[in-house]
Amino acid sequence: MRFPWPTGSAGEGEDVALPLDGSSLAARKKQQLRDRVEVLKSKGVTPGLGTILVGEDPASHIYVGAKHRDCEEVGIRSIDVRLPADATQADVEAAVRRLNADPSCTAFIVQLPLPDHIDESAILHLMNPAKDADGLHPYNLGLLVEDIVGTSQAPQPCTPRGVVELLRDNGVELRGARVCVVGRGLTTGRPLGLMLGQRSVGATAVLCHTGTRDLRAEMRAADVIIAAAGVPDLVTAEDVKPGAAVVDVGVSRRDGKIAGDVADGVQFVAGWLSPNPGGVGPMTRVMLLENVVHQAELQA
Repeated sequence: MRFPWPTGSAGEGEDVALPLDGSSLAARKKQQLRDRVEVLKSKGVTPGLGTILVGEDPASHIYVGAKHRDCEEVGIRSIDVRLPADATQADVEAAVRRLNADPSCTAFIVQLPLPDHIDESAILHLMNPAKDADGLHPYNLGLLVEDIVGTSQAPQPCTPRGVVELLRDNGVELRGARVCVVGRGLTTGRPLGLMLGQRSVGATAVLCHTGTRDLRAEMRAADVIIAAAGVPDLVTAEDVKPGAAVVDVGVSRRDGKIAGDVADGVQFVAGWLSPNPGGVGPMTRVMLLENVVHQAELQA
C-alpha cells in the first residue's frame, strides 16, 4: 500500500482514508532535534550514534546508510563500525565493548539480522543499557514493563513509539480506544501493547497474531488496527470497521519489492491509513535519533 492511494476502484465522490504520513511528521521532528542538538553543542556535548554492521546483507546496508544520513541532517556524530560476514563472535563482542567504552558514542545499535553463526542474544545482552539506541536491551524492556504511567526516561523501542506519535499527531483518539495489534514480535508487537496500555495513552490493546482464533473478528471490532505480522495483504477491506485507523507496519517482500500487511481497498473503508513505505518507517528512524539526543541530554 503506497501513498497516494490508488483511486481506480473508487466510485465517483467516494471518500478515501486520510493518510498517516510519517515522512512529514519525521521532517518536523528532525527540525526540533536540530535545535536540541545545537543546545547540547553549546554546552560542549555532541551526541553520537554508533552502528555495528556485520556482513553484506543489502537491506541492512541500506538501513544503516539511511541512519547515518539522518545523523548528518540533524548534527549527530556518526560512528560506523563494519565487520566482514566471517567475523567471529569474539570480533563482534569486541566491537560492542569498544562502543560501550567510547565517550564519543552516546548510544548505538547492532544492525539485525546478524550472520547465523553469531549468538544474537549474547551480543545484545553485552550492550550497555544506557547506550541502547533501539530500546531493546532486556533491562530497558523490563523498565517499559514497569512503567505503567508512561514517564520512564529509559530509551524505548523506536517503531512502537513512532506508531503512537504518528496516530496522536493525526488526531486519532487512543484514550479508551480498542486497538488490535497483529504481531507479537519483540521490535513492535510486544512493546507496542505495553505502550498503548500506559496511563499516558489509555488505550485497550488486544495483542493478536496469525494464530489467533478468529483474527478477523478481532480486527473488525477494533477502532485502530496496527498490522505488524509480515504477511502481505493480511488486512483486507472486509476486516476493517468503517472509519477505523489502520497502521501498516508489516514488512515482507513480494516480486522483489517491499510489501506491507494491508491490502488495496482498505483505503476506501478506513478513516486513516498509513502508507507503506512512507508511513511508520520514517518515524522509526527519527525515534532512533530522538533516543540518542535524549540520552545525551540526560548525560549533560
